[in-house]
Amino acid sequence: MCGIVGIVGDEPVTLDLYNALTVLQHRGQDAAGIATADGRQFNIRKNDGLVREVFKQSHIEKLTGSLGIGHVRYPTAGSNSAAEAQPFYVNSPYGIALVHNGTINNSADLTERMFDRDYRHLNTTSDSEVLVNVLAHEVTQCQGNILNGVKNLMGKVDGAYSVVAMIMGKGLLAFRDPFGIRPLICGFRESGKIIQYMAASESVALTSLGFTIIGDIPPGSAFFATEDGEYKLVQLVKAKPHPCIFEYVYLARPDSLIENISVYKSRLRMGEKLGERINELFPDHSSDIDVVIPIPETSRTTAITLAATIKRPLREGFVKNRYIGRTFIMPEQSQRLAGVRQKLSPMDLEFRDKNVLLVDDSIVRGTTSIEIVRMVRECGANKVYLASAAPPIRYPNVYGIDMPSPSEFIAHERTEEEIRKVIGCDALYYQTLPDLIDSVRYDGSKATKFDTSIFDGNYVTGTVTGEYLARLEKERKNSNRT
Repeated sequence: MCGIVGIVGDEPVTLDLYNALTVLQHRGQDAAGIATADGRQFNIRKNDGLVREVFKQSHIEKLTGSLGIGHVRYPTAGSNSAAEAQPFYVNSPYGIALVHNGTINNSADLTERMFDRDYRHLNTTSDSEVLVNVLAHEVTQCQGNILNGVKNLMGKVDGAYSVVAMIMGKGLLAFRDPFGIRPLICGFRESGKIIQYMAASESVALTSLGFTIIGDIPPGSAFFATEDGEYKLVQLVKAKPHPCIFEYVYLARPDSLIENISVYKSRLRMGEKLGERINELFPDHSSDIDVVIPIPETSRTTAITLAATIKRPLREGFVKNRYIGRTFIMPEQSQRLAGVRQKLSPMDLEFRDKNVLLVDDSIVRGTTSIEIVRMVRECGANKVYLASAAPPIRYPNVYGIDMPSPSEFIAHERTEEEIRKVIGCDALYYQTLPDLIDSVRYDGSKATKFDTSIFDGNYVTGTVTGEYLARLEKERKNSNRT
């Protein structure tokens, strides 16, 4: 998961790019980068760290131009080298710089082809560098026709990809894979003599800068805006929409719209569904609960309606240290345990002598859940119940979310009762997959089907093989040992 943005117009774009990246910081805290085009020159600054750490005033002043793109990278278990940070660029044709959110599943095959047949060399292991080279090759093959080049790319690249690129002397390009797995939205703003255009991962990045939403870039489509204030939105290949449902559970900001679906309202409905399930299947538990407490922060919205549905008070029981990263991607168990204690501080008075229902958005390794249940018991709680807004995560994500190998999932080859015993809670309530889908889908929404592969193992691209998954798990385990 990453955050991407691009802007084109007739005024300097760097400050707007910087501000947009800060809004998208939740999508990546590992590295950040901005590239701008000024005349015939690319200006690029990228490095490891948060947006505010990577860009100082001196960098902003050097990133001149009215066309630019930006990227924030999600923490991964792989290379931490700044060379892996985006944007990537190639000099020909035109000069193309690119940022990418997603995962290219046939990256190894494409790399081999480029080296053996297209005489291209890659400097990193990033599939985003693969992607910019494939785009450059296909545009060249199409004699400089950018949209035809993107169409050809879509026929050769397998996986999830939302892309924003800038073409020197031409304009801003944005496109999505035919399944639309990762989000991408575009908009405009009247500024200066011509209209500015923007594409970004989430709608909140546009609205925070005063851009009017045009709409989500449809799956299999490309958006192209020129420095003269004109734009095209073109369907290139047949769309098979399956946006990632985990965006609504955890990844996206609650104030964003994805496929015209409110992330906030989706999470409210998740709480209602989960509360109804608890009332129906565990009526004795729902009457036994004294207080509902969310585990910060994504689960807060779900906890609001869950508490209302089971008619129990909602309280804040944890203070979160916002400067600790996400613990499920930390490679070492000792790091994860320490990370939980540093990230969350419980308030004893909300737990002592009470039967507590904790609400979380999802459970991955279970490390956080185990440690939180232990902390709550240390605070004197009588009983500790745990509810998850998402179903059990049993399968690897291959479309842009860096997760542990399946053998590290707490739900791997375990029943829900076995998971409960490992976590150490008195009861465990998971959302069902049908209820999760119903929470996100509603009448009038653009999306009716979703990528739910981490829950059911159904990979929508249809090209994910057992051999690929085995290789992915091996690579993940090897990266944890380095």
